[in-house]
Amino acid sequence: MSQSPALRIAALYRYPVKGLSPEALETAELETSGYFPGDRLYAIENGPSGFNETVPRHLPKVAYLMLMRNEALARLRTRFDDATHRLTVEADGDPAMEADLSTAEGREALAGFMKDFLPQELRGVPRVLAAPPGYRFTDSRTGYVSLINRASVAATEDLVGAPVDPLRFRGNLYLDGLEPFAELDMVGRVLETESGARLKIISRTVRCAATNVDPQTGQRDLSIPKALMDGLGHADCGVYAEVLAGGRLRPGDGLRVIG
Repeated sequence: MSQSPALRIAALYRYPVKGLSPEALETAELETSGYFPGDRLYAIENGPSGFNETVPRHLPKVAYLMLMRNEALARLRTRFDDATHRLTVEADGDPAMEADLSTAEGREALAGFMKDFLPQELRGVPRVLAAPPGYRFTDSRTGYVSLINRASVAATEDLVGAPVDPLRFRGNLYLDGLEPFAELDMVGRVLETESGARLKIISRTVRCAATNVDPQTGQRDLSIPKALMDGLGHADCGVYAEVLAGGRLRPGDGLRVIG
């Protein structure tokens, strides 16, 4: 077991609705073999996808509204209440709508809002989908928790020649204390938190054009996957992990590497 006192959680984020804005967390309670709490609970289907809520199977992200193709979503600011499942949406700084996504009526209201907000980008009638138990609308079939190394983001700034907001990478755990892109060589290793939670790194994250969109303005202003490919020979930044043992996470918590 190697001690890594400098390796720490810098920030925690969740994305209750796929493609919509992140929410910073002060704490997160991981469950063994579970997903990141409150993450990707809902998705907005962009026309018929064939998703079956009774027998769910992973679909490519293009089945849903998402930043890779629908950058205007970044102009929305959302807040999600765990207790009521009420989503509050602001568009360009102004209140736009509220809806209880636990109800059919609430999901229809959000779908109707998107029909008006993105009229030229829909392939059919939008539909808000709720993740059934044991399923989430993640980009990866096995992407239970997404980890981003902030040093890798800083190195990406050098590759693109411009500031890069770490939120472009839409991760759950943002880490400090690693060398740039060191996370890519940690597949198979385990991170243990102060609470005893254990995360096994299972795969690299291949970045897509969603990272080209500024999460504050909604402008498609950078070419991050291309810059990574040109500079490093691959488009990987960040990793996915599975939860071997549950526990509480907080920003500032130290991590140690096992393996």
